[in-house]
Amino acid sequence: MALTLHVGIDDTDSMQGGCTTYVAALLVERLSKLGVEFLDYPNLIRLNPNIPWKTRGNGAIALRIKVEPQLVDRIRSEVLRTVEENSQLGIEYVDPAVVFLTGPVPEEVKALSRRALYDVVDVGYALKVAGRCGMEVFAYGDFRGVVGAMAAVGEELTGDHTYELLTYRVVEYRGKPRMVSEESVAEMDRATRPRTFDNLDPETGRVLITPRGPDPVLYGIRGEDPYTLLKAMKIVKVGEPIERWVIFRSNQGTDSHLRWIDEPGEVKPYRAVAFRAVVYSKPYTIPGGHVIFRVSFKGEVFDCAAYEPTGGFRDIARKLIPGDVVEVYGGVRPLDSGLTVNLEKLRIVELAKKVEYRNPKCPKCLSTMKSMGRGKGFRCRKCGFRDPKARKLEVELPRDVKPGLYIPPPRAHRHLTKPYSRYGQEKKGMRYGFVEPWHIP
Repeated sequence: MALTLHVGIDDTDSMQGGCTTYVAALLVERLSKLGVEFLDYPNLIRLNPNIPWKTRGNGAIALRIKVEPQLVDRIRSEVLRTVEENSQLGIEYVDPAVVFLTGPVPEEVKALSRRALYDVVDVGYALKVAGRCGMEVFAYGDFRGVVGAMAAVGEELTGDHTYELLTYRVVEYRGKPRMVSEESVAEMDRATRPRTFDNLDPETGRVLITPRGPDPVLYGIRGEDPYTLLKAMKIVKVGEPIERWVIFRSNQGTDSHLRWIDEPGEVKPYRAVAFRAVVYSKPYTIPGGHVIFRVSFKGEVFDCAAYEPTGGFRDIARKLIPGDVVEVYGGVRPLDSGLTVNLEKLRIVELAKKVEYRNPKCPKCLSTMKSMGRGKGFRCRKCGFRDPKARKLEVELPRDVKPGLYIPPPRAHRHLTKPYSRYGQEKKGMRYGFVEPWHIP
């Protein structure tokens, strides 16, 4: 009787190269040749983006297959061999891990996965969960990759999700400039949005589907369904050979990492949080172009930062005034001065009144009057009229910002950031079946 086998993989790459999704792409080909049945697209699970030792997008992979019992040992060997051959072993902070789980995913593993989306998960705790749930664990180094591998298995994407088609370069081209036609990317974007997203940055025109590092990815197109991704791939033109490509199902673009909190004590280092607060201080700009303002959250004060790469988003932050009610979304960074929320998005809930105090007009000649001293009233310098009871007038000024949701431009998005175009396209209780083809080779 066939078994359901979940394979979780993480931490095979470094800033110098490698890519965990590329390992998954190789395994899709190799396991297909062994005759396994894939139960889902490979799952690309992005975890807490605030983890300080992460590599790039902090992504882990889960493969879910149906396999005959006599093939399990062979599949295990093939997975471990492929991971070992394609990991950046020997480089600091590269600690590859693979986990295997047979049968349904236990609730305790799902709970660990949910926590790994927004918080730091202790390796020792993860290993205890693995033992209690009957997971096989294979790891190098300090076992840090076990957390991501388990979290990938635990996230079955039963809620909102997206898809990504990733293409990979042949060995000879890796490390060289990527030859992807910018004009064709713009054409693809026009033809497929909003079913694809974050292809181009509207403020700068920069192409966003191509990574910048030495990893083997040529380009990746993110979208709402695999059919649109196949259409998009046919439009994009490249000037170099493609070694292989695969469609992944993912939590990218879903905001699944942001945890709504109700108490300031839950604002802790490296967490991804969301909460409602009141603007406490006037925003100011620090060297580098970063905008900082403080908010009061049930009596506790936290800094919020809109960094220079967020572009025009900083202009919204600059327009806030004390008393505005806002919802802040972002990652918590510990600094010497305390905890700072690095903003990923901002919702203005309610605007405070912006007022200015002006000297009154003379009732006789309509000239602006001048104060005669604190509490002594005003006099008119033009006609000499005096009014000891006159006071400054409170004038409400218009605000040049409106309540609503504000998100930085796509070039500043994290992999998990939900863009404007995805609001209203969230999925729940549904997923697309396999398209043909969904990978080559």
